[in-house]
Amino acid sequence: MSIENRVTTTQLDEASEALEELAGVLADEQSLDEVLLQLAESASRVIPDAENVSVTVVGSRGASTAAATDEKVVAIDTDQYAADRGPCLEAARSQRPVRATVEGGRAEWPEFAASAQRAGVRSYLSAPLVVEDSVLGALNLYSSAESAFDPFDESLLRLFTTAASTAIAGFRRYERSRALIAHLERALGSRAEIDQAKGVLMAAHGIDADEAFQRLVEESQVHNTKLRAVARNLLDSVRRPPGPASPP
Repeated sequence: MSIENRVTTTQLDEASEALEELAGVLADEQSLDEVLLQLAESASRVIPDAENVSVTVVGSRGASTAAATDEKVVAIDTDQYAADRGPCLEAARSQRPVRATVEGGRAEWPEFAASAQRAGVRSYLSAPLVVEDSVLGALNLYSSAESAFDPFDESLLRLFTTAASTAIAGFRRYERSRALIAHLERALGSRAEIDQAKGVLMAAHGIDADEAFQRLVEESQVHNTKLRAVARNLLDSVRRPPGPASPP
């Protein structure tokens, strides 16, 4: 086996071990930031030219850096977000890897070039994070060598983008499920308060459930207040202790 092949095999073994570690992190149900930081650190360790790594996440409020192996390189991505252009955003929008250097990107992405030069970064490789044609962000590699990042680095990077995409997509599904559960819990709580308020009106006025509910609805419409708020106010008034007796 040639030296080159031995190096390649070693790198693949390291990548495999890193992904196994990431699977363990996902199984432990750690936070998304913790998972992405673990992924960034693993990519930096496995991909030879990647001196630092960051993870860009694209959401409803735009792009942000969710994890980075060193704060000094975060500004490179932040300046791209502010300018709304740069290799990081280009990778996300085109859904393909983008390699850039300070000199090569100066005309097209001046903000990126200036920020990278200040940080001592001379080459940059960004790969998109995509799940089922949905763009989640980008995984970004930094190097102080202008000749850094070859096709093999891109192949290794794809392993990590797959892991990152899976983590982000899974976390977002979990967040949506948690929000739905919270909404259902609030709805059930509101229903219980409304039923209790109906019971109070039925006992106080000798009316049936339909008429009691209609009274709550009318109160809601007259005061332009949500039905659950009307019910809660009624229940609070019933539970409130009576004030001091008036003097005879």
